[in-house]
Amino acid sequence: MRWTPAILHSPAGERVRCDLCPHRCALAPGQVGACKVRRGAAGGMETATFATSVAHTDAVERKPFFHYRPGALALTLAAPGCSFRCDYCVNHPLSQYGREEGPAWEAAPVDVPEVVAAAAARGACVALSYSEPSLAVELTLALAEHGRAAGVEVVWKSNGFLTPEAIDVVTPALAAVNIDLKGLDEARHRRLTGAAAAPVLAAIRAFHQAGVWVEVSTPLVPGVSSSPEDLSAIAAAIADVDRDIPWHLLRFTPAYRMREENPTSPAELAAAVAIGRAAGLRHVYVERALGEEGRNTRCHGCGDTVVERGIWSLGANHLAAGDCPVCGTSIAGRW
Repeated sequence: MRWTPAILHSPAGERVRCDLCPHRCALAPGQVGACKVRRGAAGGMETATFATSVAHTDAVERKPFFHYRPGALALTLAAPGCSFRCDYCVNHPLSQYGREEGPAWEAAPVDVPEVVAAAAARGACVALSYSEPSLAVELTLALAEHGRAAGVEVVWKSNGFLTPEAIDVVTPALAAVNIDLKGLDEARHRRLTGAAAAPVLAAIRAFHQAGVWVEVSTPLVPGVSSSPEDLSAIAAAIADVDRDIPWHLLRFTPAYRMREENPTSPAELAAAVAIGRAAGLRHVYVERALGEEGRNTRCHGCGDTVVERGIWSLGANHLAAGDCPVCGTSIAGRW
């Protein structure tokens, strides 16, 4: 583990307060925060997130992004840690670093120019995923700075648990973000994640208003986000920000501390799609369980299929400069 200087902190008496996420931990020198990857240091803070355990290239649809550069590649990195401790996390060996006993988390320091050059050579963006990328804000800023000259953009798959000042710092560095919105009931969200829900919805609105392309994912977690009432509330909240925000419905898979629950059925996912559309959302997606119809983009003007997708791949993009080729309706996205 290598510790490097961190940003986003302020004095808190004899301690230093971390201003990256709403936990706002007040830390003595050497003390780690709730995320386990940021710690107090003499006169400031340090982070362990200028490192990655993976560096592989896959389709941007796998993040998932469906309205950001369809068919493009994403060179994906994963720094350690998460500000949530979700009971169902499928990536817990990476995200829950420092919280539980287990195999040592192995990672290598990130060589930013090398990563950007590798992405540029394949026409890829750089994605931070699998763990919580907002904890790697310093790495994100460095990648964006080096990436601008090479035409390499940076995207996140995030839990959206950031302070307003952290959002202000990182928005110029991000082209797109997919935020997990796991529920809106504060008590149940806290039981599942260990954190509040309100800052997540605020982050969705703030990133959208700042011009970052935003997509939202909701896993249908039993008891938190799988009931029609919960899904209706979530869909309405997204539509209140913008009806054009794509909403990805993720099948719940028994994992980690929720191995006794049943996986989401295709019928439940189909019903959730209907709920999203009834709330006014124009683009509601299911990755695999509903086949091509769950993945394809239809024009909200005439109903024609304008983007066809395979599983984690682009089939065909029929859009003409972002417009439906049949009726001319503009489809929101970064095409």
